[in-house]
Amino acid sequence: MAVAVLTSGGDAPGMNAAVRAVVKFCAREGLEVHGVRNGYEGLIDGFFEPLHPRDVDPIGSYGGTVLGSARSKRFMTPEGRAAAARQLADHDGLVVIGGNGSLTGAHALHLEHGVKVVGLPASIDNDLGCTSLAIGVDTALNTIVEACDRISDTARAHRRVFVVEVMGRQCGYLAMASAVAAGADACLYRERGKDEDTLVAELGAVIDRGFAPERGKQRVLILKAEGVEVPTDRLVRRLQPLADAVQADVRGTVLGHLVRGGSPSYQDRMIAGRLSVAALTALTEGKSDVMVGWQPWVPGEATADPSCQLFPLATMLEHTASLLDGSSPVTRRRVRMMEQFEGVLAV
Repeated sequence: MAVAVLTSGGDAPGMNAAVRAVVKFCAREGLEVHGVRNGYEGLIDGFFEPLHPRDVDPIGSYGGTVLGSARSKRFMTPEGRAAAARQLADHDGLVVIGGNGSLTGAHALHLEHGVKVVGLPASIDNDLGCTSLAIGVDTALNTIVEACDRISDTARAHRRVFVVEVMGRQCGYLAMASAVAAGADACLYRERGKDEDTLVAELGAVIDRGFAPERGKQRVLILKAEGVEVPTDRLVRRLQPLADAVQADVRGTVLGHLVRGGSPSYQDRMIAGRLSVAALTALTEGKSDVMVGWQPWVPGEATADPSCQLFPLATMLEHTASLLDGSSPVTRRRVRMMEQFEGVLAV
C-alpha cells in the first residue's frame, strides 16, 4: 500500500508535526509514503518524493510546512483535478492537511475520480465544522496573546489605546479567544453584525470608562477580527477625537502573517499526531472521503481515540458553511459567550 500526503492552503503551525506522524505511522505499518510538494499544484505535476522517518525526525518543531503550499487555479478546473487523479493512480490513498478550500478539493477528487482521501483540519482561523480545534489554532492564539502583552507594555508607558487586528478571515474566533486571554477591553468580530457608527460609539464609551480617574488605567486594548469590514486605520482615525477628551492617543497594529508563524505549541503537536494516527487508521480500514475532527461539537463516527471522530467531508463542509454564515449553533454559542464577556472586559 502506498500513501501520498500533502499540505494545502494557508500554512498552520503543526502541519509538519502531522506530516511526521503520517510518515512514522506508515513506517510502523510497512506502508510506503510519498510527500507531495506544493499542495495540489505539485500533485498535478507529479512532484512526489518518498519520505522516511529519518527525513521527518526534526520537522515536528518547525513552523510553516516543509512540503510547501500553493494556490492552484489549475486544480479548480475539472481538467486539473483529472490530471491530479492520474498522478495518484499508483497510490492507495491521499492524506490532505489543510482548511476549507483544501478539504473541498479532496472531496471533489473523491466524487469525480474515486480517489481515496482523508482530511486533517489545519487552519489557524478555526473556521472548520465538525472539529472544536484545528491544527495551528493554539499556536496562533499564543502568538496573539504574547503580542498583546508586549503592546500593552508600551501602551501603558504612553497612555494609549491600541487597536490590534488579528487574522481569521470570516471567522472571529481568534479575536474572541485572544481578547479574553489577553485581558482586552473590547473585541470586534464580524459575527456581531454591527455597523461602523455603532462600533465607534461603543468603543468611545469603553475608552471613557478605561481612562476615567477612578479606574486609573493607562492603556485600553481593543482586539479586532480581520473579518470586520471597517479598516483598522480608519477606525483609529475615528477613535482619536474621542480619545483626545481623555488625553490619550490611539494606535493601530495589524499582526497579519506574524500570527501564522512560529514553532507549534505542545497542544498543536499533540493534536496533529493524534489526528494523523486516526486518519491513517481510517484509510487502512478502507474508509474514504472523511475528515477527522478533534473533540467535535457534534457526534461523528467513533475511532480508537476518544478525542477523534470521523465525519463525511460533505457533512463537514455543510457545517463549515453554517459556521461562517452565522446559522451554526457553534457560532451562536460563541457570540452569546462573548456578549456575556463584554461587560466584564470593559470593567
